[in-house]
Amino acid sequence: MPQRTKIRKDEWERRLHEVQVTKGDLNRLIMDYLVIEGYKSAAQEFSDEAGIVPPVDFESIESRMVIREALQRGDVEEAITRVNDLNPEILDTNPSLYFHLQQQKLIEYIRQGRIAEALQFAQDELAPRGEESPEFLAELERTMALLAFDSSLSAPSAITDLLSPAQRMKTAGEVNAAILESFSQGKEVKLVQLLRLLCWGESMLSERADFPKVDVHGGVSSDDGTGEVTPMHE
Repeated sequence: MPQRTKIRKDEWERRLHEVQVTKGDLNRLIMDYLVIEGYKSAAQEFSDEAGIVPPVDFESIESRMVIREALQRGDVEEAITRVNDLNPEILDTNPSLYFHLQQQKLIEYIRQGRIAEALQFAQDELAPRGEESPEFLAELERTMALLAFDSSLSAPSAITDLLSPAQRMKTAGEVNAAILESFSQGKEVKLVQLLRLLCWGESMLSERADFPKVDVHGGVSSDDGTGEVTPMHE
């Protein structure tokens, strides 16, 4: 078995400082975060201060946030209307997204106790789509299972989770990603992608060498030879 390489903390930091990251690169990462997360005012101010042209129109940022807020309060119909106003092709070309919006609408009917309307809506709008796709049918059956329990206390978590705020946020996130994609904009914050790449790179390097790790919560860490990883603070 080949001997593992040990990289000292000072050598590691020297190598890190040799990597040149321009201010422009950092500014673009910040703008990417503000745009995707929907901070319109902050994006406008940052654009003026840093002299960066945003990748999308500022008004589209506000539109995405209005749609997300509508879904988070359960107003699916308003969200669908606003998505179509923004770009009708988004739902026309994405049957999975449209189904999930209709599923969320069914969930809201059930949440409000509008059972007769829920049954009719499921029969008219969702059942035909379920016949076209096993995936859609399974989701429809899981949603309709909400009606089979007298209370959320007796239902399995896989079913009651549909009534949680997280389900609304999941649907809102899917819509947000589809809108961003329609503008040829990345669906995920690049900082998140970089952190994922960093973790992958560390895991690969760990197979061959001992080196100071990066603690995403506390900054750079160092292995002091005892196996302990200690956060390094400025």
